[in-house]
Amino acid sequence: MKRYRAERIADLLKEEVSEIINYELDDPRIQPSVISHVKVSADLQHARVYVSLTGSLEAIDQTVKALNHAAEYVRHQLYPRLHLRSFPRLTFTYDDTLEAAARIEQLLAQTHNTSTE
Repeated sequence: MKRYRAERIADLLKEEVSEIINYELDDPRIQPSVISHVKVSADLQHARVYVSLTGSLEAIDQTVKALNHAAEYVRHQLYPRLHLRSFPRLTFTYDDTLEAAARIEQLLAQTHNTSTE
């Protein structure tokens, strides 16, 4: 039962945190971002928010640091939106899944081109 609850809370957090980041945060260091997924711990005390970003590594690092700095503000904005007794602590992490997938596709294309020659 707890696992199902953690998944539901993760889905709610994904929607609400995305809206807060993209429409309510007024920090020039934070570029528009996509929340790829959220993992909530079984005890519902911690949530890791995975963010997909584009740009240079420096800009990505700066955005993630700014998001972690604003995590308490985001958490505070969640109180009136979600009816939970306690809210998990938010930690923002860069999600490099898209980069890894692009790299794999590139390697497969190189392998295919090499084998056809």
